[in-house]
Amino acid sequence: MSRQAPKWWYQPGARVPLWAAAVAPLYASAVALRRRLYRIGLLRRQSLKVPVLVVGNLVAGGSGKTPLTIAIVERLRAEGWTPGVATRGYGRVDASKALWVEAGTSPGQAGDEPVLIARQSEARVRVDRDRVAAARALARAGCDIVVCDDGLQHYALARDIEIEVIDGRRRHGNGRPIPAGPMREPAARGEDCDFRVLNVGNDPDLAAGFGEWPMWLSPGDAVPLVGGRHLPLSAFAGRRVHAVAGIGDPERFFGMLRALDIAVVPHAFPDHHAYVADDLRFGSDLPVLMTAKDAVKCAAFVTDRHYAVPVQAELPEAFWVALLARLPRPAATL
Repeated sequence: MSRQAPKWWYQPGARVPLWAAAVAPLYASAVALRRRLYRIGLLRRQSLKVPVLVVGNLVAGGSGKTPLTIAIVERLRAEGWTPGVATRGYGRVDASKALWVEAGTSPGQAGDEPVLIARQSEARVRVDRDRVAAARALARAGCDIVVCDDGLQHYALARDIEIEVIDGRRRHGNGRPIPAGPMREPAARGEDCDFRVLNVGNDPDLAAGFGEWPMWLSPGDAVPLVGGRHLPLSAFAGRRVHAVAGIGDPERFFGMLRALDIAVVPHAFPDHHAYVADDLRFGSDLPVLMTAKDAVKCAAFVTDRHYAVPVQAELPEAFWVALLARLPRPAATL
């Protein structure tokens, strides 16, 4: 099942339905009570013998967590760590079963983001709706640090570092709790996080504010989904293409391509959309560029016209220095 943000969450001036406005205080009260129960110890957190780093957001939906998770895994490995990734695996056919995710695992079994992380980072990836169990499995498998892709609200797992990721275009929307707005928790919760990362994509008009670290998303070459030579995106400059994005903010992908002088025919789908062949039949024989996250779900019905466009998260070196300073030295370097 896919999901799409209601229009009143992010459209300025959009009217919130009465039912949503009535339910939102109940949701906010339940969230506040749960957090308080963990804070006073009536609900217990479970600690691991290895560090735990959580990458998450305060809004429902995507904000750029997965590219940052991959970048963190790669930097930790370069520093001598053996990182593993714990995640829920949204959209799995059977969410009741824990699973080790490999590069060739079906997105239906694991979820699209876990498969993408496994392919791009080559780290051990464990999907389990029980984050504590997933993290423990990674530690037993030899990972000396656990990175959680999403999970700020999963308080049962104690963590050493929290990172809030913020969508630079949409930020916190109207700032109201679900379902009146996109907020899982109040915006003030971000002040408790060790780092706040602003996903500016490649938009020159966006800038990180006080206490925020900018994250740029740098597109790589277009990767043909049936195999073959990679093409620089400049090969599509001045040409019309179908652009496919089923992410939290599809316009971020379309804008990235337009900035490269690519004439985009946009096709936006809900986040975590489960594609079928008809979704990619557009009635014209143009190249099709899609996000890497969408591409992992389309292998069964793509042609030589279909390309994935991976992105790489880039952050200031000062961010990495500050992040690594919060961690002990990896056991391999002691």
